[in-house]
Amino acid sequence: MSRRHAAIIAGLALAIAPAIARAEDPPKPAEAPPAKWSDTIKIGAQLQAGIVGNPAGPSDNINYGQLYTDKSNSPQLNQALLSIGRALDPKAEGYDFGFKLQGIFGSDVRYTHFGRLWDKVTRSPYQYSINEADILVHAPWLTEGGTDITLGLFPTPLGFETIDASTNPFYTHSYIFDFGLPVNHSGGYAIQHVTPELDVYAGVTGGNQTIIGSDNNSNASFLGGLKVTLLDGALSVLALTHIGPENASRVIKPLNTGGYNRAYNDIVITYKASEALTLTTELNYIQENLGSIQLSGIKNAEAGGIAQYAAYTLNDNWTLNARAEVFLDTRSYFVGAYPSSQGPIRAVMGYSYPFIGFSGRQTYGELTLGTTYKPSLPDWAGGVTMLVRPEARIDTVLNGNARYNNGKDRTAGLLSMDIVLTY
Repeated sequence: MSRRHAAIIAGLALAIAPAIARAEDPPKPAEAPPAKWSDTIKIGAQLQAGIVGNPAGPSDNINYGQLYTDKSNSPQLNQALLSIGRALDPKAEGYDFGFKLQGIFGSDVRYTHFGRLWDKVTRSPYQYSINEADILVHAPWLTEGGTDITLGLFPTPLGFETIDASTNPFYTHSYIFDFGLPVNHSGGYAIQHVTPELDVYAGVTGGNQTIIGSDNNSNASFLGGLKVTLLDGALSVLALTHIGPENASRVIKPLNTGGYNRAYNDIVITYKASEALTLTTELNYIQENLGSIQLSGIKNAEAGGIAQYAAYTLNDNWTLNARAEVFLDTRSYFVGAYPSSQGPIRAVMGYSYPFIGFSGRQTYGELTLGTTYKPSLPDWAGGVTMLVRPEARIDTVLNGNARYNNGKDRTAGLLSMDIVLTY
């Protein structure tokens, strides 16, 4: 072979070698196309049932100082939820749209009704209603993080505990949740993601448990506040307020109840101290301008308190929970009990209703200890998750007046447990 032929062959080898090497490399997988909007719609269901054991066995069967778990020594189907919806894509940079429609049935509905929406369908403790019906919009407005908008019927964003049982640490609720916060709203609000550390909330609602256009006093309310996130997400502070008239115009005539506001103010501070330990502090203050009518004039009613939570995760199956709380009701305006199943929504809409309450300044305290057990379910369960939550709770009146168990005891001890199934 001549030197010229050898050089040509060598040059061809060098030219085709990279192509051969590339041909031997495994092909790169094609990027998956983005999911269709309709493919991201999810259907879900949830069931919660439980029992509150009261060793004192009050003859009226009422656990005073509680709403959703007010029936003693009686098994309850608290809520059955059925929902369909699509959450907003948290990575969306342009416009994105979602929605949620959720129905609810159970004993909890006594306290979650929207006024004039299926609120007179039954006298049974087991009732049904719409828990949420809203549209969600993400818009690339004003800041790099954009704006998230909620319009329709929705649970209040105020507070730490929620109507959704699966997100709470306990079966029983705090005094703050039961008596210091609104329940749900109609209207809308926006969250402006100003920076990764700061969100600003602002919106308008028809009030607490009322629908715009069928309001109990034909006045709107303001909802707003902010959320601050620090320490790479380990610390967050959510401070929100809801201000507007809440008394029905038919209650006191010819007094203009729309001229007297109720202000719900709530701050939730959450600190993830470690991978296992999360600490949450909730501060609450509520003021009603139309608290009482006296010879000397109209007086305010005030209430509020502080609740401290601790959650310690032992492993994927077990979490230990604790809650300690103090709640002050200056005129006994807020804390009470409703022996009638339609009493709570009748109170919102301004109709007569039976009510168990006391007079004077009352200071309540409660300590709740419990655990959340999340068992590992077999594959045939089809994606169902289970929560089992036993708890022990002690309530007391700190200023010395007997209020529990038909007004006979200053202290009430309760042993409770619920089960939550989520699909």
